[in-house]
Amino acid sequence: MPETRRGVLYGIAAYTMWGLFPLYWPLLKPSGAVEILAHRMVWSLAVVVAVLAVRRHWSWFRTLTRRQVLLLTLAAVTVSVNWGTYIYAVNTGHVVESALGYFINPLVSVLFGVVIFRERLRPWQWAAVGLGAVAVLILTLDYGRLPWIALVLAVSFGTYGLLKKTAQVGSAESLTIETLVLLVPALAYLLVIEANGTGTFAHHGVGHSLLLVASGLITAVPLLFFTASALRVPLTIIGLLQYIAPTLQFLCGILVVHETMPASRWAGFVVVWAALSLFTWDSLRAAHASRRAVTAPSEALETV
Repeated sequence: MPETRRGVLYGIAAYTMWGLFPLYWPLLKPSGAVEILAHRMVWSLAVVVAVLAVRRHWSWFRTLTRRQVLLLTLAAVTVSVNWGTYIYAVNTGHVVESALGYFINPLVSVLFGVVIFRERLRPWQWAAVGLGAVAVLILTLDYGRLPWIALVLAVSFGTYGLLKKTAQVGSAESLTIETLVLLVPALAYLLVIEANGTGTFAHHGVGHSLLLVASGLITAVPLLFFTASALRVPLTIIGLLQYIAPTLQFLCGILVVHETMPASRWAGFVVVWAALSLFTWDSLRAAHASRRAVTAPSEALETV
């Protein structure tokens, strides 16, 4: 029980930090989204290498296969799209739309299961996906365009999770490979913009430089907490905890950034929340039924 409780606390910490990211990225202005992304890549590598050095854990390099390296390279490209889009969304006042992306991410993951793995959905899962589609339609009419930020975030993060799951490499280890893949282009970009005077790292004081360096720390720490949580608690609990991050992002958009929320936008989010409630209820019901199916034979044996 103590391990489970510790795992829940790790999960709450990870998702809370992710949910509060909208408060951090604006502090990095006047750095642009691409510059912040490049710094995030470089300093994330420094953090995970330090973690691996403390753990003296390097033997895993020799066990990597070509397939795993390829999958992690694709994951690196995908997470770059996700990070860059998210930073752009936050720093241009689209925090609520970015929250929408992470709210609908579970529904996108379900669709990936159908399309890629030919999984069969239960009727209530189809209903949740249908409600999600209705919500996107409502929000498209509200914005006067497709909510592309939300869709890019949801699809890229879903793809990233799929690639990481397929690669089967630990959290710190996989992040090391991903950031190594991105290190050369990220460093090249930073050197070029510093050389031509358009970079901000060395031109806006020590405090600004330290905030850019810290972007690596706030990238790596919640990821390590998430891994510690995933090792200790069931996936059903992780599934419930994942809503902490977009909820906090949504609240940041409403209460801190003061984004406008017309009635039509509220309607779209209400439909999204209804879809997620239905999806979560069905997942918990299926997990409970599965546990009962497993325990029933053993209980029957005990009575013999």
